[in-house]
Amino acid sequence: MPTLILVRHGRSTANTGGVLAGWTPGVALDERGNAQAAALPGRLAALPIAEVVTSPLQRCQETLQPLLDARPELRAHTDERIGECHYGDWSGRKLAELKDEPLMEVVQAHPSAAAFPGGESMRSMQTRAAEAVREWNARVERDHGADAVYLMCSHGDIIKSLVADALGLHLDLFQRISVEPCSITAIRYTRLRPFLVRLGDTGDLASLAPREEPPGDEATVGGGAGAP
Repeated sequence: MPTLILVRHGRSTANTGGVLAGWTPGVALDERGNAQAAALPGRLAALPIAEVVTSPLQRCQETLQPLLDARPELRAHTDERIGECHYGDWSGRKLAELKDEPLMEVVQAHPSAAAFPGGESMRSMQTRAAEAVREWNARVERDHGADAVYLMCSHGDIIKSLVADALGLHLDLFQRISVEPCSITAIRYTRLRPFLVRLGDTGDLASLAPREEPPGDEATVGGGAGAP
């Protein structure tokens, strides 16, 4: 079965603004996010990418554009199932104000029981994304062979949930996974099991350096802004 390259979108204006974007329209890459996207073709240059699949959201489309410009033979397929979690009434709100919501504790400690008001549950988010990957695995293998490599550009919580699925981790453990903006995660699927071969690779170790304000012990819903 194929190898899936998961790319989280580059840093967005919502990431730097501390806003939970969700499906809010008009959320674009910021200056650093555009630079991250511009570097993506070089980072992926050695890979024979057979297909490209993307979330319909603007920040993912912008992240992929330099890669598509560099490889005109590729066309991006849009799949809503790998779009961001539907955060419902939380969408567009500041993360700082959401931290005091009782639901946030559930999102952090027991996400399989978390359902966003006016939105979807984290459980259904993982299910739709995993179903999309399995369908694309079959399609890519059929059209390009079992050793093919394909790429999906998606969002932090989606990618974390797919990693948990690949590792056989309960969704309640997925907040232990971290994927920064424009990071690359790779999963090689086989008949018997998936193999996680890269996780959150940015090619930059700056995010490991001590920060003036330590990141704390809670996972950032939506994925966070990455290294300062």
